[in-house]
Amino acid sequence: MATGKPGISSHTTSSQRLDGKCCNGNMPMNAMEDQNDETLDNSNQFNNTAGKPPRNLSVMRHSCSSAWLSEAEQDLGIMNLKPPSANDSEFQPVFRSGSCSERGPKQYMEDEFICVDNLDEHLPSVSKLSTSGAFYGVFDGHGGIDAASFTKNNILGFIVEDTHFSAGTRKAVKSAFGKVDHAFADAKSLDSSSGTTALTALILGRTMLIANAGDSRAVLGKRGRAIELSKDHKPNVTSERLRIEKLGGVIYDGYLNGQLAVARALGDWHIKGSKGSSCPLSSEPELEELVLTEEDEYLILGCDGLWDVMSSQCAVTMVRKELMQHNDPERCSKALVKEALQRNTCDNLTVVVVCFSPNPPPKIQIPKSHKRRSISAEGLDHLKGVLNGL
Repeated sequence: MATGKPGISSHTTSSQRLDGKCCNGNMPMNAMEDQNDETLDNSNQFNNTAGKPPRNLSVMRHSCSSAWLSEAEQDLGIMNLKPPSANDSEFQPVFRSGSCSERGPKQYMEDEFICVDNLDEHLPSVSKLSTSGAFYGVFDGHGGIDAASFTKNNILGFIVEDTHFSAGTRKAVKSAFGKVDHAFADAKSLDSSSGTTALTALILGRTMLIANAGDSRAVLGKRGRAIELSKDHKPNVTSERLRIEKLGGVIYDGYLNGQLAVARALGDWHIKGSKGSSCPLSSEPELEELVLTEEDEYLILGCDGLWDVMSSQCAVTMVRKELMQHNDPERCSKALVKEALQRNTCDNLTVVVVCFSPNPPPKIQIPKSHKRRSISAEGLDHLKGVLNGL
């Protein structure tokens, strides 16, 4: 297990930086495969309780502190994705990112992350892209840092070297998760009983593919609205519970087989057993693909240490307000981590903020209502009666 150190480690990425292993092999030109799966339904509960959520709750939402939300911003609800309009066809995203990682109240730091703002600069010259590309990921480790570090260092290479990559990135990404998981089991020098969640974002041109296994979360900021692009894979979530029980697993107090608080993870081979055996703990990611438009301003990738104490909408509102002030994604990630610590998160914290434009978000103009309000005679009589009775 790795020993964590106190203090905040923050990074701002540039086109020369890669927080992970440089990938080798060919990188053919391709477009994203097929249409994206059904858009996630983003119904959210807002809760004012801070701290670690009860184990029997699969997902918990928290309202944002009033210091971050103006009266107008509180009206910005969580919306579903809509198809891009023809006016967005000329939009070309420009990638820049910032990150922040903090040990928090835990004894050890087990999180890892990777940020690649310019994918082309980390590929062989024979495999250059004709369009812009980027790759990001957060990996929330448990039982040690080995699984998280191994995944960070190898997953991008497995994706671009996959034989399916030329035909479709969806197959390549899904296959890469399984290959990383099996390669980690074969790494004799590492502790294969450690595990990690894995959340990645692969962007080629305007097409973004989110892959998630675990309870980290990807949230898109769309003109101030929060759009969740991943599901939290908690054992108590109905779809995960049914899958677990079908494979012979059980859930005790919100934990898979009484041991793990997530339903999907890489590593944890002491639970999975031998390769090829059916196991309720899955390393298969859920995929969400979308085409970026001019309204898509930034992406937030965060481990559950953030989402345990903060709603998706609150995080989006905070980042937008920060960007309008200084336009620095690194300072945005720091602000989210600082806010989560003030709310007494019980976990490590890792946040990556990715902007899709070199400019800060525009101010949202919300027209004021000019409707006149009046009270009926019946209502006025009722009000008089109440006041006279005081």
